[in-house]
Amino acid sequence: MSKINTIPERKDVPDSDKWDLSTLYKSVSEWENDLNKIPELTKKFCTYKGRLAESSGVLLEALKAYEELYKTLEKVYCYASLQHTSDESDSVFQSYEGKAAMAYAKAGAECSFFSPELMAIPDETIKAWKELGEFADYKIFIEKELHSKPYTLSEKEERILFLSSESLQTAQNTFSLLENVDLQFEDIKKGFKKLPLTQSTFSLYIRDKNRKIREQAYKKFYKGFLDHQNTIAGLYAGNVNADVFSARARGFKTCLEAALYSNKVDVSVYKNLIETVHKNLPTLHDYYSLRKKALKLKELRHYDVYVPLVKNADVKTSYEQAVEICRNAMSPLGKEYTDTLCSGLLNGWVDRYENKGKRSGAFSSGAYTGYPYILLNYKDDAIRDVFTMAHEGGHSMHSHYSKTNNPFMCYDYTIFEAEVASTFNEELVFEYLLKNAQTKQMKAYLLAMRADDILATLHRQTMFAEFELKAHELVEEGTPLNAEVLRKIYRELLVQYFGPEMVFENESDLEGLRIPHFYNSFYVYKYATGISAALALAKRVTEGGEKEREDYFKFLKSGGSRYPIESLKLAGVDMSSSQPVQAALDTFADIVKNLKELL
Repeated sequence: MSKINTIPERKDVPDSDKWDLSTLYKSVSEWENDLNKIPELTKKFCTYKGRLAESSGVLLEALKAYEELYKTLEKVYCYASLQHTSDESDSVFQSYEGKAAMAYAKAGAECSFFSPELMAIPDETIKAWKELGEFADYKIFIEKELHSKPYTLSEKEERILFLSSESLQTAQNTFSLLENVDLQFEDIKKGFKKLPLTQSTFSLYIRDKNRKIREQAYKKFYKGFLDHQNTIAGLYAGNVNADVFSARARGFKTCLEAALYSNKVDVSVYKNLIETVHKNLPTLHDYYSLRKKALKLKELRHYDVYVPLVKNADVKTSYEQAVEICRNAMSPLGKEYTDTLCSGLLNGWVDRYENKGKRSGAFSSGAYTGYPYILLNYKDDAIRDVFTMAHEGGHSMHSHYSKTNNPFMCYDYTIFEAEVASTFNEELVFEYLLKNAQTKQMKAYLLAMRADDILATLHRQTMFAEFELKAHELVEEGTPLNAEVLRKIYRELLVQYFGPEMVFENESDLEGLRIPHFYNSFYVYKYATGISAALALAKRVTEGGEKEREDYFKFLKSGGSRYPIESLKLAGVDMSSSQPVQAALDTFADIVKNLKELL
């Protein structure tokens, strides 16, 4: 399955390599039955319109109807979305997700009365009701709803915003189709062979030890984006315009404030991250200087930054071997954790390998019922994919503990917290492999790879976060976005972050047009804060005792019962300060120092 020149059709993938969606629905007809129930469940919930303030009993009944509706919606959409991502070229799968999205939008529009009406209940009354014992499963949900009170509009206005939600996703959906289905690239020539260049294989070719292969893949890949640069820039501009519309409609001063408010994350957390990384850019530039020397290059090019620094150290690791590495590496978390994770990785949680039309990259996704599913495009000749497995496994185990320790109405944790659980697992895998490395060469290889991983998660995501902020600020100030403007912003950031050793190509700034996460605005900074918290917590757990481990499990089990800064403080790290970010950057500096000595 790992051979990049034999990418199968979805129908030819063995069931053992696919996720088992039967924990959601055993058949499409079963899914359709739930889909068809949604109008009835919506109607049932809407019978409480205008009645929420009548009594605590009426409100409780309404909350139970709300829970039933949204638990069904979540399950229906999750199934459809997973089917679609497994083969985005399949029109049937496209229709599944389209129907589910429309059902979500229609139900949301009809239920838009709920939040404004809940917030209209007198403060003293709602405070007393939510403390009643029968509201135990709904108390936190109510409190979080009331947090949005200053930016909640009238019922009519909320309904209009919800009706527009599907249309506002057009840019993201169109970009996904263009990137994963319609965008075609020229084949890579390797001797007399022609190998397919795809979103997934690009990440392999760009790490090839043959510099001509890297250069060829880089230029052919970005030529595809160059040919569509104006269309893609228009899509991203549309996405930013939608963010500005939504933020202003609700009364926020900026899109950044709007994005962070629901999680009670202060704008200073985002800006302190950028500022702290800026202060430490000399260490990053020092690393690129080391990379240039280690690779013995006269000029360091943008396509040289992903190739392993240590030659011949990459080894083949089968999917099953990767699972065992995860089991051993995560042993500090206990047998229950590792048994649950590894059983899931081997039995139905994961869609393992690339197939034609499958979404690129990796993710973890699920519903309150069913498995915490994982999409991978695993390759056995890229040890980084072991780290990807650990990363997504961290997400899914976080979901597992959240679901089993919280009611539906407050089980869903934030992305801010999710990136901690995932990068925590990556750190454990790194420490395990480094400790068991048999040679100096392997140690150097792992250190170099870890430097690249921290760089990708902390420095690179911060650069992305800064790009998003600059793009949104321009629109907020009245400057329209186009390909020229976006490429200029991105090139300036490339020069700033990569430093004087890097020589860029004319097409290098097209990278800013190909990042899918940009369509989920102000998301990527959470990778950077996440790895900062994860490094601190991994050190705390592995060097500590039972208390430190239990503190970490309290965090995993908290789900959506706390705001992220609060839940991380419970685990033992304070993300309201810049200290964890600086500590992570210090760790990167130490790795660079050790690499210099080994190389």
